[in-house]
Amino acid sequence: MRVYVPLTLPGLAEAYKTGELGAGPLVAYAVTPALREWYLSDDMEELEYAALSRAALASLRLLAADPDAPRRRVVVAVDVPDGAAAADPDRGLDPAALGEVRVTGTVRLAEAAAVHADLDDAEADVSAAAEALPAADAGDDDAQFVVDGAEDHELLWYATQEIPNLVGFGEGS
Repeated sequence: MRVYVPLTLPGLAEAYKTGELGAGPLVAYAVTPALREWYLSDDMEELEYAALSRAALASLRLLAADPDAPRRRVVVAVDVPDGAAAADPDRGLDPAALGEVRVTGTVRLAEAAAVHADLDDAEADVSAAAEALPAADAGDDDAQFVVDGAEDHELLWYATQEIPNLVGFGEGS
């Protein structure tokens, strides 16, 4: 099962140093029955993009909680055994939990299929979105518009070999 783990650049740097995304239970996003029902599509590529988008929003929440982190959303795509990830049945109908799963056990960075991250040019919009998140959660439509502005920036795909360059451990750093 492919899961999408939300992180920040410092979180990715730590995973690179330790070789692990963390020990379970780890919050991630995946194509769950509730996400399928909400998205109303049978196209697996579209459903995985929806799960990735949910993880990107969770990454934005991590940024809102860490004002010192660079303002770039980061999501790591990882393939885990089917039984290792499960949705919380009590939160299945909660719109905030669509696609959310808990991954048990240790998730090694070596199992990652790819990393998705914002370019530097997204930082201003991502920063504004992180600041607007509490007001958007409280129902402020203007703040929600600012949060949605971060989604105008597509997360780019990076091979796992590019992680050192993303986190500043590459050549010339």
